[in-house]
Amino acid sequence: MRIALVAESFLPHMNGVTHSLLRILEHLADRCDDVLVIAPRASATPSELHGYPVASLPAFALPSYPNVRLATGSAARLTRLLAGFRPDIVHLASPFVLGWRALRASERLALPTVAVYQTDVPAYAARYRYPLAEPLLWDHVRRIHQRATLTLAPSQHSLAQLESHDIDRIRLWVRGVDSERFSPDNRDDAWRQRVAPAGERVLGYVGRLAAEKQVEDLVALSDIPNMRLVIVGDGPERERLKRLLPHALFLGFLSGAELATAVASFDVFVHPGESETFCQTIQEAMASGVPVVATGRGGPLDLVDSSRTGWLYRPGDLAGLRGRVADLTGDETKRKAFASAARASVAPRTWTSVCGALIGHYSEAVELNLTQPGRGWPTGARPARRRPQFTGSR
Repeated sequence: MRIALVAESFLPHMNGVTHSLLRILEHLADRCDDVLVIAPRASATPSELHGYPVASLPAFALPSYPNVRLATGSAARLTRLLAGFRPDIVHLASPFVLGWRALRASERLALPTVAVYQTDVPAYAARYRYPLAEPLLWDHVRRIHQRATLTLAPSQHSLAQLESHDIDRIRLWVRGVDSERFSPDNRDDAWRQRVAPAGERVLGYVGRLAAEKQVEDLVALSDIPNMRLVIVGDGPERERLKRLLPHALFLGFLSGAELATAVASFDVFVHPGESETFCQTIQEAMASGVPVVATGRGGPLDLVDSSRTGWLYRPGDLAGLRGRVADLTGDETKRKAFASAARASVAPRTWTSVCGALIGHYSEAVELNLTQPGRGWPTGARPARRRPQFTGSR
């Protein structure tokens, strides 16, 4: 199969979109598919990955969040790139700016598209103090996903959210987790001694330090006795959060074995963000045998079985957040039972099975493009297109 992956964000910036794309690329390389990656350009963006070319487009950094880069370049340029590669399917990863142009380019070439909804951009408007922009942002999200051949949503909450905005042709597509990398076996007593020398329970957060993650809500936990808060991640809110949480330990961005050790060495994982479409870090904590306390909205609803693998609390109920964390940090027997159940609950979610499901969605989109060529298009029907022959060779 020939697949064009259009990434709204990519290396070197690591986030949920980038992480899932890297795992997809590994899977496609194992299958010997042909792939072209199209992404915003940064100083360390690779020109090739897993033997696949990366076409990086000029991009500029957001002033308040320099790690986030917005690609420039017209739909005409993307049309030329796609026409030269001749993909069977165009994968739009969290489309918004670059993905919108790629969608228009795909329409010009009568190519099927799979748009993966991963970022609740409209919800960020209020977090960044632009609440009046939220309806306008939803108009743009609706425009993209109504015109895509298929939309993939990561959770039941996201699926319902998209349906409420009159978007159809939606399929549920979750994320995988590497249960060998993220494992209770990585729990490290020496690491715990360094971060909590008085033997405190270790409460951990992993993620971007940005307004939409609501890390400031962890102030509600500051007076829980015998508890050490450890924050892993970086972002524009780091200095402000260090002032708000003076007793927390900020470890910065971690990856690889360092990240796996840190997560497995937590006693409880906490995530207060209310705008998560999925939340991969919750899944990684659960694979590491760590119970989770998270807000009862969005992706965590699908991941956390409240009172069995962790606790969910009502959005905005910081007293509830505090009570749930105190419950698990203060009850070792319950914490261990939740930890074991958390690990077991995510064991079936391998990247192999999840990426296999993605290939099925690609095939469905190709078939829809052949049999219902007018679906989702703004004007007229798609031009007739010869049925592709998938040889499996690169």
